[in-house]
Amino acid sequence: MDKGVFVSAFSTGDVFIGETLGTAALIALGGGVCAAVTLKKSKAFNAGWLAITFGWGFAVLTAAYMTGEKSGAHLNPAVTLALAVKSGDWSQVPLYIGSQMLGAMIGAVLVWLTYLGQFQANEEPTLGIFSTGPEIRNPIQNVLTEVIGTFVLCMGILTLSPKLGAGGTAVVAIIVVSIGLSLGGPTGYAINPARDLGPRIVHSLLPIPNKGTSDWSYAWVPVVGPVIGGLVAGGVYNALY
Repeated sequence: MDKGVFVSAFSTGDVFIGETLGTAALIALGGGVCAAVTLKKSKAFNAGWLAITFGWGFAVLTAAYMTGEKSGAHLNPAVTLALAVKSGDWSQVPLYIGSQMLGAMIGAVLVWLTYLGQFQANEEPTLGIFSTGPEIRNPIQNVLTEVIGTFVLCMGILTLSPKLGAGGTAVVAIIVVSIGLSLGGPTGYAINPARDLGPRIVHSLLPIPNKGTSDWSYAWVPVVGPVIGGLVAGGVYNALY
């Protein structure tokens, strides 16, 4: 995961392929562990928060290794924005974010297909498999939680030395696990607008029995919070380094 360079280092086609494929893999594996823990008739049913946090960390690791050389493996609009602030290069930001959104939606469909039998037997709301939600619904607190978590993620990425090479990818995965364990309790740590919004859209469209609401009244929080966190991290990095 080469976070030392930004968009101009990669061609338009490579960015589209890399970010779409990588984000699809991220959501397939991350959403997959949520499905495994949540759905009855899954062998991992009720495996708990540790399984989810480590599952997401490994999802980041896998997706980043798959596409780091293709697009830089941003896999997250907040990371893309932080890197744009750092570098001053905004030329391919829309392409990155659009590709990430597409990939997130594809990944959510893959989760559904993988657990199709479990979804067909479903008796409970399933939004938590696809997107995040707060334990205490307080918009100001919820946004702040997402800002803080995303800031930590993006600062960790921005300060990684390019000399770390593949080792930097492992560090990012560890950072994601750390955020989940330490900061994820209040909101489920979206820390990625595409990771939350893309699967939420897919959840609203899929024919899942008893799936419940897609909670659109909350959907803005895991978009706005991470966007603010990414932009602030880019600004703080430029001010301090």
